[in-house]
Amino acid sequence: MTATQRGAPIGVPFRALRHIPLFLTGLAALVLCAALSLALGARSVPLGTVADALLGDVHGREALVVTGLRLPRTVIGLAVGAALGVAGAVAQGITRNPLASPTTLGINAGAGFAVVVAIFALGLNSPAQYVWFAFTGAAAAALFAQALARRAGDIDPVRLALGGTVLQLVLLSWTWAVMLMNQRTLDEARFWLAGSLSGRTLDVLWPVLPTLLLGLVVALAVSPALNALALGDDSAQALGVPVARIRLAGGVAVVLLAGSAVAVAGPIAFIGLAAPHLVRPLLGGDHRLLVPGCLIAGPLLLLSADVLGRMVIRPSELEVGIVTAFLGAPLLALLARRVAR
Repeated sequence: MTATQRGAPIGVPFRALRHIPLFLTGLAALVLCAALSLALGARSVPLGTVADALLGDVHGREALVVTGLRLPRTVIGLAVGAALGVAGAVAQGITRNPLASPTTLGINAGAGFAVVVAIFALGLNSPAQYVWFAFTGAAAAALFAQALARRAGDIDPVRLALGGTVLQLVLLSWTWAVMLMNQRTLDEARFWLAGSLSGRTLDVLWPVLPTLLLGLVVALAVSPALNALALGDDSAQALGVPVARIRLAGGVAVVLLAGSAVAVAGPIAFIGLAAPHLVRPLLGGDHRLLVPGCLIAGPLLLLSADVLGRMVIRPSELEVGIVTAFLGAPLLALLARRVAR
């Protein structure tokens, strides 16, 4: 059996070519979802008018809605969804835990708590100011969750999921306690903490875009080695994979991606958990395909949830974080039951 067959990080397999139609289908679905995100809302705009507005061929109220409000919202949804989807795939790979994600590991909650403390203590009010607090909180939560999960020098996947969930609940309670201590902090943070794409402009994306892109590059770079980690640490080391360095690099990628996403849109739940489980039955467990697949599935899920939130109670709307939590909670219960079996 060759190293490639055993799952070692060597090149992209030739058999990946048969998955090209799936990737093209996913991209087409994402383009369609982005178009619907531009068209649908409290005031629907025909797709033809959307295209004309993007090309600058039409002006007026509808064009302003498309280019001034929905286009930034859609672009941010694409970026945040990609970050969360890839972060979930890498988190599951480095922990060998199918329940791992930025949410279940407490990473999103850690980033959110750090941002709320920064708003309370320092009066910060924009992603450009508090993005580094989001990274610090995300990293601290990730390290603490791993410390809780260590047993006999190794990370227990079950203890990691349980410890991360407990950590998330504790951090959320602390977050609300800090918010309730100060009315300005409450007003500034409660909308952001719900997890939302509405009311955002591209100005909130630019400060975190370099770190988000860096996280994606690191995630794609370590994805081949994640196949070897799935065989266990001893087997991975026998294949020449530097396990500690790969886990460190993967953890850095998860923190950069989750911290960037939280800084822009707030702690949106379950995208990182759901995207890998949506992609895995279609592309298999090879992380060389899984991670790029989540790069498509993450924004597809997030934009779909955002469009659904706009339509269910028109002309009002539900924040996307509420929609993903409502849909993701049954998914988590189902996955936990399947893993327990």
